[in-house]
Amino acid sequence: MRLLVVEDEPSLLSIITKRLKEEGYGVDSAKDGREGENYISSAEYDCIILDIMIPFQDGLTLLRKIRAKNISAPVLLLTAKDSIDDRVTGLDSGADDYLVKPFSFDELLARVRAMLRRHKDKKNTVLSVGDLEMDTITRQVQRGGKVIELTSKEYSILEYFLRNKNRVLTKSQIAEHVWNYDFEYNSNIVEVYVRYLRRKMDEEFKNKLIHTIRGGGYVIKDREKSEK
Repeated sequence: MRLLVVEDEPSLLSIITKRLKEEGYGVDSAKDGREGENYISSAEYDCIILDIMIPFQDGLTLLRKIRAKNISAPVLLLTAKDSIDDRVTGLDSGADDYLVKPFSFDELLARVRAMLRRHKDKKNTVLSVGDLEMDTITRQVQRGGKVIELTSKEYSILEYFLRNKNRVLTKSQIAEHVWNYDFEYNSNIVEVYVRYLRRKMDEEFKNKLIHTIRGGGYVIKDREKSEK
């Protein structure tokens, strides 16, 4: 899961980013509306945490631009304003949830998890290829009836593969989706995690699902089905 936090208070931005990373999310951070819009134009996010009172372009203006571009990622608004009118304005502008400062970080994390669940419910909750299945609600992965235990990064990579089944993904695309812009890209780290996945979900099976595309990247597909 890749998240974007747009917040102009440096200490709060740092803490939110740190807590989200500790939860296993890939996180990018922006300190104003203009920088936030640049991030959103350059990458696909699973969730956006957006402060309303930010420089250069306020959060509500940025939110309206996001929705005008048909970007459906859930948005959590952060604000010091707690009047009913302010909340209604934020929700009517396209926000999915609203959190008033000061707030508990545990509540922030819970609201992010809830938004991601609701957003996933609108999509397929069970992703599959061949005899491999991923339940995005319970986060359980199994192949041929055997449960496969994955780390948070392995799970994120596999989910990205499954949501892009039969599509070639470059190593840089995978790194950008699973990690963040602060991550110093190294194709070796992607290769390492793909090797971990293959060991856990492909090694014991004749029909391999993750395939290397020379000079391109990787693709997940059911070769036996495609060859029929």
